[in-house]
Amino acid sequence: MAKKHPKSDPMAQAQARCAAHGETLTPLRAQVLALLLKQSGPAKAYDLLDALKRGHASAKPPTIYRALDFLVRLGLAHRIESLNAYVACAGDHDHAPAVFLICDTCHSAQELHAHAALDKLSSAAANIGFKVSRTMVEATGQCAHCQEAA
Repeated sequence: MAKKHPKSDPMAQAQARCAAHGETLTPLRAQVLALLLKQSGPAKAYDLLDALKRGHASAKPPTIYRALDFLVRLGLAHRIESLNAYVACAGDHDHAPAVFLICDTCHSAQELHAHAALDKLSSAAANIGFKVSRTMVEATGQCAHCQEAA
């Protein structure tokens, strides 16, 4: 079996990111990340917990939330605030702020890197003396697939 190149292997990227930050991708954290990577869209913590319990019967809500908090902190996952759900990070972008495009119909979420727009937001905020510490932009509408189906 051919070995995946680290750039194309999300788990290898996760291991490398953890190592670069002096952190450990424990087997449990890796399993939660794998569950997120398998999702077709945003996943709720309790849905992930149910899936995790298949291999870890003793897993409780704090187990999943600790793992998710770790993955978000390391930039391996994002929390979509409006859906109270999580998605695996869609790329190696050093966890720069992202914009999420959320479909009102199918509830899919696409990660979009709109660096110029977010830079303008930070600049505009700085112009009025506000220092942005965290940016989470979520736009709702209808994805291309749902528009075609309508």
